[in-house]
Amino acid sequence: MDAVRVVIVDDEWLVRAGLTTMLSGAEAVTVVGEAGDGAGVAELVASTRADVVLMDIRMPGVDGITATMRLRGSGAAVIVLTTFDTDELVLRALRAGACGFLLKDTPPAEIVAAIRRAARSEPTLSPSAVRTLIAQLPAADSKDRRSAAREALGSLSLGERRVAEAVAEGLSNAEIAASLVMSLATIKSYVSRILVKLDLTNRVQIALLVRDAE
Repeated sequence: MDAVRVVIVDDEWLVRAGLTTMLSGAEAVTVVGEAGDGAGVAELVASTRADVVLMDIRMPGVDGITATMRLRGSGAAVIVLTTFDTDELVLRALRAGACGFLLKDTPPAEIVAAIRRAARSEPTLSPSAVRTLIAQLPAADSKDRRSAAREALGSLSLGERRVAEAVAEGLSNAEIAASLVMSLATIKSYVSRILVKLDLTNRVQIALLVRDAE
């Protein structure tokens, strides 16, 4: 199996050094680049062919949210690093395209597991974490956002809409398949079509869009 190629972006060199040292001992994971802010991350990811980016949110110059937006379409999965899991910036990063987040004091084994899941395009947030996140969200903060979300969801077929709503409930693909009495392969196909139709990066963004439409 090819090693997962990781880029670390954090303005604190001690954090970068610590993550690099920790990941150097992980099987099938290799750090291929580092950056102290988000300015050149897109170019770094392209040149290193990175699979996953560990991205700090708060950085001078180009912050992690802006850098995450610039990586859309790059093929690299972004996991944001944060100190507080209820930070408003975490939500903004997820809306920008990050597939999940990790607290900076997350145990090494969990960081490695999240990196491997992200590289396989699997959710890095557990269904329970998605449910908690959605439960904490306020209603859409503007009529324009609510209207745009409803219009986007209106472009889906009835089956796709049902799957999207199930994703927003924090259900796994297996749970959705059981609930809707469909095969797991069919649910995976539905999720893929929803992402393409709505120009989204991952299932967390699907959940956020459904929440915005309420």
